[in-house]
Amino acid sequence: MYHVSGMMDERKLEARLVNLFELKHQSASQRGWSIRLRRRFGYFTPDEYYEGVVDSLIDRNTEWLDVGGGSAVFPGNPKLARILADRCKRLVAVDPSCNINENPFAHERHQTILEQFDSGSRQFPIVTARMVVEHVAHPEQFVAKLSEVVKPGGKAVVYTVSRWSPMTILSGCTPISVHHFAKRLLWGVDEKDTFDVTYLMNTRSRLLQLFEGCGFREIHFRRLDDCRTLAKWKASFFAELVAWKSLRSLGFSYPEACLLGVYERNTTAPVNTAEAPATTAG
Repeated sequence: MYHVSGMMDERKLEARLVNLFELKHQSASQRGWSIRLRRRFGYFTPDEYYEGVVDSLIDRNTEWLDVGGGSAVFPGNPKLARILADRCKRLVAVDPSCNINENPFAHERHQTILEQFDSGSRQFPIVTARMVVEHVAHPEQFVAKLSEVVKPGGKAVVYTVSRWSPMTILSGCTPISVHHFAKRLLWGVDEKDTFDVTYLMNTRSRLLQLFEGCGFREIHFRRLDDCRTLAKWKASFFAELVAWKSLRSLGFSYPEACLLGVYERNTTAPVNTAEAPATTAG
């Protein structure tokens, strides 16, 4: 189930998701069993919700700062990444990994952690962090830096895993070598795209505490059911979708989930200029 709060028009967002799905999979002949199953069950992935929210916030006057995106803004949707990169006024990418140098969409690249990013006094109306905050070792300094680079009235979009999902709990108890193996087996993720995790910002209450403490307010939040753990195989993916649909009909959430929050910087909020020690924002 999708638990929602905030100011975004849900019907418009749902319509946008359908349109983006059709854009991504324009050719019916190229839609494999996975795509057909998702359409049959009416299931949109957490990635697609994140992409839909970002798409709704980007226009031709937007200067957009993407934090921790590495080589891709949307790894599963390069078509939309290209559209938004062309649509916006400027896309600036910040990431400590050398993967950022492979990013074909960014107009400007900075290989550094966010806390050490020199914005040159620039502020951005939109800052995105896709699957980043689970790697952050010093959350207070990370969000304090966001309060410097997000302009008053601007928005920070945070998309991450839920701390209490089974896969997140498991990964928190296992070494990075196991993460490499599991992500390669289940999702085909290269080792270079797997980073150490901390899970210090991965609940709604913690995100609220951090952002409100730095002069932001939550304007939108979703807990997004994630049925992709076993999506590599048809039978197991079908079983996940059946379980998801059944739990949803009973009013329960699927145990595996991601979090999506949009935080608006208050126009009267003072900028927190606390110095930030080195951290990881992969």
